[in-house]
Order: sequence, then C-alpha cells, then structure tokens
Amino acid sequence: MLYFTSDYTTGAHPEVMARLNETNLEHTVGYGADPYCTEARQLIREVCQAPDALVQFLVGGTQTNATVIDALLQRHEGVMAAQTAHINVHESGAIEHSGHKVLVLPSHDGKVWADEVEQYVSDFYRDETYEHMVAPGLLYITQATEYGTIYSLAELEELSAVCHRHQIPLFLDGARLGYALASDAADFTLADIARLCDVFYIGGTKQGLLFGEAVVAADPARLPHFLPLVKQHGALMAKGRLLGVQFGALFKDDLYGRIGAHADAMAMRIRQTFEQAGYKAAIDSPTNQQFFVLPNDVLDRLSAHVSFELWGPRGESETTVRFVTSWATSQADVDALGELLRGF
Repeated sequence: MLYFTSDYTTGAHPEVMARLNETNLEHTVGYGADPYCTEARQLIREVCQAPDALVQFLVGGTQTNATVIDALLQRHEGVMAAQTAHINVHESGAIEHSGHKVLVLPSHDGKVWADEVEQYVSDFYRDETYEHMVAPGLLYITQATEYGTIYSLAELEELSAVCHRHQIPLFLDGARLGYALASDAADFTLADIARLCDVFYIGGTKQGLLFGEAVVAADPARLPHFLPLVKQHGALMAKGRLLGVQFGALFKDDLYGRIGAHADAMAMRIRQTFEQAGYKAAIDSPTNQQFFVLPNDVLDRLSAHVSFELWGPRGESETTVRFVTSWATSQADVDALGELLRGF
C-alpha cells in the first residue's frame, strides 16, 4: 500500500527521533521551563527576526487554534474566517465550544480577500443594532490553506493593513506553514509572517515532529497570561522538554526548510504524474497538498493499492480526491503511483 493520506501518518523525522533518543534519560524541569525549550525559543526568534517574541509550545493544532482565538477575543466577539477554514469545517466546533462564533467569509480557493474583510467589518458597524450582534474581533487565515494555496506577500500586507486599521488582530494558522515557505511560489519569509501577523504558529505535527506547534507573537503583550490559558485548554505538556527537543532539531541545520522542500518537490511530481496520465489538477496548489477529480471507477481501482482522501462526499460519477506528501514520501512511492495510473 502506498500512503498519501496526510503529512502526519508517519512518526517523527529520523533527525528529530535521534534527538529524542539522545536526550531521553535526562532529567529536566517541566512545563517548558527546561533548557531545550529555551534553546528552541531562541532559534525561532532568530529565524523570525523577532528577538522579544513570545514563543509557547502547545501539543496540537486544534488546541492551538482554540487557545489562541480564546486569548485574543473578548467574550462578545467572534473570529472571521473563510468558509473552508479548518476552524469552521474540521475542528468539531472547538471554537464555538470555547464561547466564540466563527464568522464566515467567502472562500477563494481557501483564501479570504482583503476587500471582503473590509466590507464585512464596515457593514457590521454601519448597522445601528451592531451591539446586539457578534462583533468581528479577529481574522483567522491559514498558510498554506486547506486547498494548498498560499497568500502572496502583497496579499498578507493587505490583510494586515485592513486588520490594523480596524484594530483587529490577525492570526495565522501555520500547521503547514513550512510547505508554504518552501514553495516555488512563495515570496515571503518567516520574518514577514512575524512582522505582519499579530500571532501565528509554526506547525510541527504536520512537518516532521511526533507532535507539537509553536505559537509566536512578536509583541508578547498580544497574549498576556497565556500560559494559564494554555493549561485551561489542555494544551500544556508536563514533559514540555519533548517539544523543545523536537523544535530545536527542526530549526537546526534547516531541517524545517529541507522537509518542506522535499515534500513540495514530491507533490509537484505527483501532479505531473496525474497530468501525464490524463487527469487535471482540481486546484492550482503549489504546496504538498494536491487535488484531482477522478472517475469513480479509477478511484475504486486506485484505492485498492493507494491510501488517499476523498475531498468531500463521493460524487455520482467522479470525485475530488486529495494526495498529500511529507518528509517520508519517496521518489519510489511516486514512481509506483505512476505505474498504477498507467495501468488503468
């Protein structure tokens, strides 16, 4: 069986696992106060060019989104997000469970547009009854998006300007940020993300770690008393050093960049493989998620040998599918996929 279901179906990258093994028998204090977390925070501050940034390690993406959004919003406020956003579709109402409404914006291949954010906020405050409504208190975006697309630097600057004009924080979900940064289409850096976003996080779970995400706020005042809130949301690890060790490995010797570049390269080869077999990409994604529309008979024959995900309900005659690559995807895997497609 070939596996292209997601980028977290394998364990840790060997370089990460080696560091976990090397440090396994050491004794350290808990909750992220250990030397490994301190070192990892410094590495992240350096690559983000944000020397005073708050860097807090959490256990997973849903916990991170729920915790940060809860921290940034007042009780009467909601979070604006694309209709396709992870917090709106695939987090089982985690945001609503914390007492905040997701305010849905149109999705353009997973992205929101700055002029529509501006229109939403302006229309809200033009309504004389706005105090009886959920206020737009935060904008949530993902980079890369749920469709593998990425915001350009210009688009990020426009969104940041709209948010700051209305005194609304911009929060970027970076579960797959490394794949966006490594894309040939990327014209931004981590330093740009840190400069333009009030809070963002660097995903580890989907990029070579066993688990873990790193929340970054260039201005720590954006997240006052954050640690207790992390604990309230069940996202604080007692054995916090496991996160520090992993993120330290990720940001040494550019493992973060190497993982992203490898996965994106494999994804582009998969796209080429499908196109050579006569199937078109459903979305123009430059990152490690690739989407195709397949006839159901091809889907069924392929699924006997390959693990991938249906992207939405199965259609009557054809269905959109998603293929995802990671550090563990090999050229041999891609070649074997091509052999299968050519045999149909």
